Amino acid sequence: MTYLAKPSLHHPSLQKNAVGYTRRDYEGKVSTLCAGCGHDSISGAIVQACWQLDIAPHRVAKLSGIGCSSKTPDYFLGASHGFNTVHGRMPSVLTGANLANRELLYLGVSGDGDSASIGLGQFAHAMRRGVRMVYIVENNGVYGLTKGQFSATADRGSVAKKGTENHDTAIDLVALALQLGATYVARSFSGDKAQLVPLIEGAIRHGGAAFIDVISPCVAFNNHAGSTRSYDHVREHNEALNRIDFIDLDAEQQARGDEAEILVPQADGTQLRLKRLLSDYDPTDKLAAMNHLQALQSQGVIPTGLLYVDPEARDLHAALKTSAKPLNQLAEAELCPGSALLDKLNASLR
Repeated sequence: MTYLAKPSLHHPSLQKNAVGYTRRDYEGKVSTLCAGCGHDSISGAIVQACWQLDIAPHRVAKLSGIGCSSKTPDYFLGASHGFNTVHGRMPSVLTGANLANRELLYLGVSGDGDSASIGLGQFAHAMRRGVRMVYIVENNGVYGLTKGQFSATADRGSVAKKGTENHDTAIDLVALALQLGATYVARSFSGDKAQLVPLIEGAIRHGGAAFIDVISPCVAFNNHAGSTRSYDHVREHNEALNRIDFIDLDAEQQARGDEAEILVPQADGTQLRLKRLLSDYDPTDKLAAMNHLQALQSQGVIPTGLLYVDPEARDLHAALKTSAKPLNQLAEAELCPGSALLDKLNASLR
């Protein structure tokens, strides 16, 4: 993986957060992606969100697959745990790590080729099992590392840089995530940091499987007239449904709302406040959200914002009733409880 090291010196006047880190401490190496690539804006949004939430970098595990997007974890959270898996296999490796140590925050970064083609089965099962993670797909509609072939998320009728038209139906990862059981589903645009940072913060605080589809234009192969993933097209057709404008502690933990805003309790005891931008859109009503999104997309609109959230989300650990402690903190007596307990367990299964 190519990278350029950053100087380790910090200016003494840099502002620190509540856990004693500057924003610079959340950065990684210098990116070698193309100048103007949307992926670098997403890395910047992740840095900003983790710094604002006062998350110590060593509490984060970042995992990725293969592709331009999967290079990006080297460019943020340089002091965090990291693992670059084989193509499309990030979700299963992350699931195993999560089951072994539930105390870390898991951040999975993938691309549309990595998640919607070779890794589609992995994506599906991570969503339906409710693995607590922030799953970010940096979606540019092409394979940027191999000269810009259409990926599975490219819209039918979109045109490649050399004039080829895409005749295949696009895979909509947002629609799949909703159908498969993700409990926090959002879409954003790499060119809208004001929207993306709060969405990432909300996903980190969420108690279940959180998925964010970020449209991220490829400046080398998919940023031209005829592309539906270009900066100009997304800016012209993007319609934000809501804005997360405030998250704070709240003693009364129940979902409620009115015509102006919706309040949704989160797993960490905070309250997520959504300002409505589309008056008849309720992101806690899954069926209505799916219908609304399909209607908007059929008109050529790209809906963004928090598309769905389940206030009572549960994760895989709750379903499997796993140990409350990470496995590396269990004593020998807890790991090997003895033959008498094993005999009792076997007897219960006969």
